[in-house]
Amino acid sequence: KLTELLEWYTATFRDPLMLQPPAWFKAFMYCEAVLQLPFFPVAVYAFLKGGCRWIRTPAIIYSTHAATTLFAILAHILFHDFSQSEQPGPRTQRERLTLLSVYVPYLLIPLLILVTMLYHPHYNHVEKRKRK
Repeated sequence: KLTELLEWYTATFRDPLMLQPPAWFKAFMYCEAVLQLPFFPVAVYAFLKGGCRWIRTPAIIYSTHAATTLFAILAHILFHDFSQSEQPGPRTQRERLTLLSVYVPYLLIPLLILVTMLYHPHYNHVEKRKRK
């Protein structure tokens, strides 16, 4: 069933990165598995519990890492010449934009987290220490 889903996805959205990922994309997937996935349950706990200011630094690290990797992926989708690829990639600008629309939420959500961590008064509050 998962193979059929992958085949449907790659045929529908013409995403060759999923069928035959380049080495740089594999590196991003390993980073996601090792660094980003462990962050998710921690972040869910912190955000659901509320009041956990300690999540600020891990959230900034996660969001900047995720956004940085997505910029490379989006640039590849927009500018790579897929005519030489073994797997079918987007041929037209419309197909590139359709594929881009699949990846853009994975950029927007980390950017929203980053902006929240940097500018929301709850997470950006600097406590004054008492002098002895």
